[in-house]
Amino acid sequence: MKDTIPAVPVERHFEQEGFGNRKLIRPLINHSNHSLPSNSSPGHSVSGLGERRERSERGTERSNGARKSAPPEQTNAENFYFQKQMQSKTPMVIVMLDDEEVHGIIEWYDKTCIKVNRIGAPNLMIYKPSIKYMYKEAEGRK
Repeated sequence: MKDTIPAVPVERHFEQEGFGNRKLIRPLINHSNHSLPSNSSPGHSVSGLGERRERSERGTERSNGARKSAPPEQTNAENFYFQKQMQSKTPMVIVMLDDEEVHGIIEWYDKTCIKVNRIGAPNLMIYKPSIKYMYKEAEGRK
């Protein structure tokens, strides 16, 4: 048969000597408490007013610890606006950069231009960068 060693608890001298009476040190978690400046936390600068986060850390933290997501690259608001005006055939006033006004109905649009149908005048294709602003003709200039 095998030699068996009895299960006897072994004394742990290292716990009694140095580890048993150590004080637990916790980092400062609440960043809104500026009354206790700390020199030991990395990435923080201490001034006479208390703790301040570095510029690179601002905006990257949220209350739940997650980063703020970037806004979407395209909101499609322009597309929705043009679609609505095209479907309802709303008479529009397009004001150009030189303050010339073009009255008409938007027939179609793409990334760079819009086509405006006019009554009693030739239809126009207008480049978007040359448009100052536009509004519905029924609303008048405000």
